[in-house]
Amino acid sequence: MELLTQFIDIVLHLDVHLALLVQQYGLWIYAILFFIIFAETGFVVFPFLPGDSLLFVAGALAALGQGGMDITTLCAVLLAAAVLGNTVNYQIGRFLGPKVFHWENSRIFNKAALQKTHAFYELHGGKTLIISRFLPLFRTFAPFVAGIGAMSWARFTFFNLIGAAAWVLSLCLAGYWLGNLPWVKQNLSLLILAIIAVSLLPAAIGYLQHRRSA
Repeated sequence: MELLTQFIDIVLHLDVHLALLVQQYGLWIYAILFFIIFAETGFVVFPFLPGDSLLFVAGALAALGQGGMDITTLCAVLLAAAVLGNTVNYQIGRFLGPKVFHWENSRIFNKAALQKTHAFYELHGGKTLIISRFLPLFRTFAPFVAGIGAMSWARFTFFNLIGAAAWVLSLCLAGYWLGNLPWVKQNLSLLILAIIAVSLLPAAIGYLQHRRSA
């Protein structure tokens, strides 16, 4: 329970905690941010990391020049982390794909469903990879499923680059341009909550629609 409380505190006061990290580690903050974004997008066990709000707050701190942070370097580092994270996640799924394709149907595995997943990602995988970048949980699992579903490497790479650029640049630059306005600075914790709520809203709507149709 204490760990959960600490995690919630970090998420809600990300601006304070990230500013302290910048003061303590200086330019090493780039490596720390790279690892967080890489882990969230690269491994299915880390979907809970605060990607959206982290990008926004990092952009706001870069506007202040804290710890020598530069917005161009920040965007380049986080863009690399987002692209490489998805690539690793895809490769893990791709590695597991041929193995699971040989399994027979069971309670926990449906070969026909996996084949449908492959067909879906060939048709709609590009849109899925781009849109999922802005959806917590989904952005962690989308490249993994794309790999298992054997989405072609060229298509995956193309939409991986587009999705990563749209996600990183939009949120970092929003933080850079808006994060130091007086109203935003005074209500940054509320803004972080709003970012989290907006990013979770599509998933909540989808779940309610699914419950209603069921």
